[in-house]
Amino acid sequence: MHSTELSKQHWLLILTLSLLTFVLGTSEFVIVGILTDISSSLNMTNAKTGTLVSAFAITFAIATPLVMSVTSHLPKRKWMLFLIASFIILNALCIISTSYIMLLTLRIMTAIVTGVLISLAMIVASETIPIKKRGLAISFVFGGFTLANVVGVPIGIVIAEDYGWNATFMLTTFLGGLAFLASFFVLPHKLSQVRSSIRDQFSLLTKPRILMAFFIPALGFGATYAVFTYLVPILKEMGTPNKSISIILFSYGFISIFSNILAGKIASQNAIGRLRFVFLLQAVVLTSLFWTTNQFVLGLINIGLMSLMAILLTTSTQLYLIDLAGIYQPKATGLAASLMPVASNVGIAFGSALGGIVYHQGNLMNVAWVGGIIAVCASLLTFFSHQLDQKQNTSE
Repeated sequence: MHSTELSKQHWLLILTLSLLTFVLGTSEFVIVGILTDISSSLNMTNAKTGTLVSAFAITFAIATPLVMSVTSHLPKRKWMLFLIASFIILNALCIISTSYIMLLTLRIMTAIVTGVLISLAMIVASETIPIKKRGLAISFVFGGFTLANVVGVPIGIVIAEDYGWNATFMLTTFLGGLAFLASFFVLPHKLSQVRSSIRDQFSLLTKPRILMAFFIPALGFGATYAVFTYLVPILKEMGTPNKSISIILFSYGFISIFSNILAGKIASQNAIGRLRFVFLLQAVVLTSLFWTTNQFVLGLINIGLMSLMAILLTTSTQLYLIDLAGIYQPKATGLAASLMPVASNVGIAFGSALGGIVYHQGNLMNVAWVGGIIAVCASLLTFFSHQLDQKQNTSE
């Protein structure tokens, strides 16, 4: 832990965890692109099929911290391998699903497995990588999700178009098998194991500093998704040809890869201090869309900057929650690690809903103001949290 250099074993672990998040992300996100295929195959309305997405998100948000608390005493390596094996089985069963109820049940169970595996991957990366390189490691692990959106999801959609939606789950099952093999050979045998009661775990959620830290990423994601949720209508209003929209969305995802790299840089030193100004810059970028979208080229550049800002907060807030848990309740770092993914889902739901309310009240581009205001709120909360950190460090 005192070394500042990453060994070959460290890199193998980082890449294995990144592969795992890539597989989990592909499984989670690809469902949106194949909903119409599922609805036509199972003779359902698109609205009913859409509950597969909402049920996954709700289950993920509620079950992840609960399961992390209850299973905190389990050996991490064995528990992770069991969960990956469960993921493979659940996706394999999705291949042969013949009814909505069966598919819904399997997706709910997959959501539980996904949330816990993501949290465990973050803990393993945080615990086993040298402190000064944790930001880099976590950014790589989060990068698996970015790559899932850019590479995994499009491949899954193409497979569904050519061979049916069941074949997409063959892909995720196969990818799950690769993740299991890599994890079996690379995951360390000696990982920390803390025995604690459920009361110890959930006492963490009574700490005001933890709740503050939770709402920083929630607001950050809310700011982005107040606008991103309505990006297609915005592009159409800008006069974008229909054939070009998918290319622009792909480019948006590609740019977010660089956002993920920058997230690791920000987290490397004084992360929360830097995030104060990142959110202010995000507010400027989002608000600027109100004017720049009047010109096609300027609008596209501004949207590219929005993508670049979108996930700069991930690595810093993930490590911040884990570090705060180490101060206030060391036995609950597992629960703390699960809070950032939950916060992101809360932020996405909150931001898209608030943006939708404003959108339906009048001018579409008013969502840019909503995103900007939420980003300012995230900055203010980060300023306050950083100030409390400084006072605590001074008192010590």
